[in-house]
Amino acid sequence: MNVSGRTHVRACPERTCVGCRKRAAKHELLRVVAGGDECVPDPRGTLPGRGAYLHPDPNCLDLAVRRRAFPRALRVQGALDPGALREHLEAEASPADRQSAH
Repeated sequence: MNVSGRTHVRACPERTCVGCRKRAAKHELLRVVAGGDECVPDPRGTLPGRGAYLHPDPNCLDLAVRRRAFPRALRVQGALDPGALREHLEAEASPADRQSAH
């Protein structure tokens, strides 16, 4: 029996998307880290360094780039190239596009 009377419901960690600034469950967002002078996707969440979170949606990526959110969130000087991140998002979206076409 639980002494405190609380149930054992585990809280789901939440993070804020740097693009749209909406809160979501951590597992729904893509972690991004700074790798040199570019944004590197970290889908497994294991790369070292400070991370920022983004919905896996090109619209959120565009908003984050327009706001210059990645350098601020990752605490780096200068601009970061989102090219690798954009390629990752396009690669993730294309299998779903192929399935919906059938």
